[in-house]
Amino acid sequence: MNASVILCDISGKKRKIMIQKVLIANRGEIAVRVMRSCKEMGIRTVAVFSEADRTARHVMYADEACLIGPAASKESYLNIDNIIKAARQHH
Repeated sequence: MNASVILCDISGKKRKIMIQKVLIANRGEIAVRVMRSCKEMGIRTVAVFSEADRTARHVMYADEACLIGPAASKESYLNIDNIIKAARQHH
């Protein structure tokens, strides 16, 4: 099985789905490690970032990036509505 194909159990029915893109709602080294693994599996990546992290390594390493708010974590990384908006914009 290709690493980007997973079995998904929805409503008791198992089916294979292809993962084409992953939004990583984290930053720093862990985000870069996840992105590296995704690239090895042929999965595109989306980084989210605050204004303070515009030039951060995880933003530069991602295939796509989305600004989610100001520098304060409570207004960006911890703002679930902004994370969901980013995911919808980059689906």
